[in-house]
Amino acid sequence: MNTENIPVAVVGLGLMGCGIATCLLMAKHPVIALAPIESDLDHVISRIKKHLIKSKEQGLISEDYNHYLANLKVTQNYSDLSGCGLVIECIIEDFEIKRTVYAKIESHISKDCLLTSNTSAIPISELQKLTQYPKRFLGLHWAEPSHTTRFLEIICGDLTDVSLGEYLYKLAHKWGKEPTLVRKDIRGFIVNRLMYAMYREAFYLVENGYATVEDVDRACRNNAGYWMTLVGIFRWMDLTGVPAYLTVMKDLWPTLSNATEVPKLIQDIVDSGGRGVSNANGFHEYTREEAELWENTFEKFSYEIRELASRYPHDVVSKQL
Repeated sequence: MNTENIPVAVVGLGLMGCGIATCLLMAKHPVIALAPIESDLDHVISRIKKHLIKSKEQGLISEDYNHYLANLKVTQNYSDLSGCGLVIECIIEDFEIKRTVYAKIESHISKDCLLTSNTSAIPISELQKLTQYPKRFLGLHWAEPSHTTRFLEIICGDLTDVSLGEYLYKLAHKWGKEPTLVRKDIRGFIVNRLMYAMYREAFYLVENGYATVEDVDRACRNNAGYWMTLVGIFRWMDLTGVPAYLTVMKDLWPTLSNATEVPKLIQDIVDSGGRGVSNANGFHEYTREEAELWENTFEKFSYEIRELASRYPHDVVSKQL
């Protein structure tokens, strides 16, 4: 599969949109970066350039950033999408705004062009009803930073042609991903359903006085964070003894939180304007200097953990056999 022959568009150029565009450029796609709002134009090139420079330093790419930027076109004109084989929508999680954007996209792309959304909140089966050709609509759920992580979920809606999901599954390997194909749509897909169950229990433990925010973070880092880069939850149970988990489940599951209300802890932070390290107001206390250093440290970590994880791909054992 020659990525150089597959023009791809990213519509929406916030933090994640720029990372997705970087990933596609690194995979040698011609990329159309479309900014639905003019303010996005202020940072597109600088963000992508920074990602490419860092990726060269870390050995993810071999050429200088200008080599990849030559394949990038930044625009506000939807007519520039006409030659694309794939469009990735990456805009605000607002149903009606997405409806408007899809109409603009579909007025210019061909019937054979795949249309996808990076949504993590709205079911694909609902979004595809907004489009002219629902069978060619899928979800592409990325993780930040999009150009370094191996994560990608490909989600089929109720009306999606599953063979198109299988095509994207193969293509995503060219992007340096170990993708997951979700053949049957469900709200939150796979990773968010797993992660938000853990978030809910974390809030329960903190708000009921069993542990502090720092305690929960430390426990997560030093247990699940220790093995999850190598294996997922089912292989972890295989490695550590399946029967023990059944015993604990029978005893523990009835006691876990099944709350359906938003936790007060997060509501209070958001109500006070907190966004986390981006404005030094989150679950942890930060000075401005600390918040900036956490952002820089996370960026450094994302490259280093990718390098380590690349030594242990999903088929690491079968390759050794």
